Amino acid sequence: MAAVVQDVLPPSLDSSSEPPTLFDGTTRLYTSYICPFAQRAWIARNYKGLQEKIKLVPIDLENRPTWYKEKVYPQNKVPSLEHNNEIRGESLDLVKYIDSHFEGPSLLPEDPAKKKFAEELLSYSDTFVGTVFSSFKGDPKADFGAVFDYLETALSKFDDGPFFLGQQFSEVDVAYAPFIERFQPLLLEVKNYDITTGRPKVAAWIEEVNKIEGYKQTKLDPQEVLGVLKRRLFGH
Repeated sequence: MAAVVQDVLPPSLDSSSEPPTLFDGTTRLYTSYICPFAQRAWIARNYKGLQEKIKLVPIDLENRPTWYKEKVYPQNKVPSLEHNNEIRGESLDLVKYIDSHFEGPSLLPEDPAKKKFAEELLSYSDTFVGTVFSSFKGDPKADFGAVFDYLETALSKFDDGPFFLGQQFSEVDVAYAPFIERFQPLLLEVKNYDITTGRPKVAAWIEEVNKIEGYKQTKLDPQEVLGVLKRRLFGH
């Protein structure tokens, strides 16, 4: 793993903020501290030790600057990455891009079987996220227990380590960590459901991921995260 670099987190930019000077040679990750999708790219950046190579530009999603949509990223979502005079988006694409275009420890093992399984799990992440969010919105068909069972089984595939691809912390762990960070306390509070009960692999995974410094730097106060989620999902 790369040497740990402590970030000084800049304040979020809102509608009153001036835009940065676009395409001046600076590599920028437009992000939001509260957004789990943006957190994926942020974790990848930190894990590879790129804190000084990729500048964080946090956006206030509740009060977005108009220049972000007009000049940076027309989709008006985070994350996006400004690199080599281009803007790219989509969180999983950015994790792969940061991993393959920048120095630092790889987020994918060389083993072809593990690479193949990584693609399966990355594809499944949308189903996982969508199912759990649908369950909070009252969809009776959204079986959130089944998607956590899927993860428990997935974590059993390689026995050489606690992560999804075994010993190596990877793009897959990056993809799931921000959402499990949120779903674990929310399911416990709202549905009195503990995702680790009967799932020892998931429990061990959470414990090990929480030791990864590049991830720890991106975690917010759990109560703050819960508060934002509850407001967005339930209006309070």
